[in-house]
Amino acid sequence: MAIRAAVFDVFGTVVDWRGGVAAEMAAAFRAKDVDHDAAAFADAWRGEYQPAMERIRTGARGYARLDDLHRENLDIVLKARGLDGLFDAAERDALNHAWEHLPPWPDSVAGLAAIRERMPVATCSNGSISLMVALARFGGLVWDAVLGAEIAQGFKPDPKVYRASAAALGLAPDEVVMVASHNRDLAAARAAGLATAFVARPDEKGPGLGESRPESDWEFAADDLIDLSRRLG
Repeated sequence: MAIRAAVFDVFGTVVDWRGGVAAEMAAAFRAKDVDHDAAAFADAWRGEYQPAMERIRTGARGYARLDDLHRENLDIVLKARGLDGLFDAAERDALNHAWEHLPPWPDSVAGLAAIRERMPVATCSNGSISLMVALARFGGLVWDAVLGAEIAQGFKPDPKVYRASAAALGLAPDEVVMVASHNRDLAAARAAGLATAFVARPDEKGPGLGESRPESDWEFAADDLIDLSRRLG
């Protein structure tokens, strides 16, 4: 197997979406002098993620950037949690930028850099290009390309997202390894012809609530991105 590039899931694999969103929401609630569970709010907001994308995957609506879906989902969650009158439209627009302020996991910057010494690295995320650029600048992440949903006009696990990312790099799918902390993501990438690498993120959804072990015979399995850089080498 000749792996010539690595593409990465970002939310959960490279950055801590739950901790980042919870921190932003905690500050927003404090500013309003409201006692509300910010982590639970982050979970609920993320909980609308797949249903919103599924409507696009099934053709029930046309493609929309994840930024727009996040903004729509924010309205849904505020209403469902009895907070509909707490933030005005401008404040909600500002809160939506929480998804641009997600901290990398402790190993992510160094691990990504180590992998990049060996091969090109790119995103293969459901996030928009602008969102991935904002996250990279916020967290000090260095990518050779920002690929994924927006260039494919679809959302993972649709196979066209993985194949479009490989094609954008000028490579065949089997020359690209998909890196993710989600076994479902890797299963879809393998079905699209990519090699696969699992990275454990056991605390992604809260302490001990993330995926900590591979559920198939992925080509690579690692404890973190630094460990993966050694295995890819």
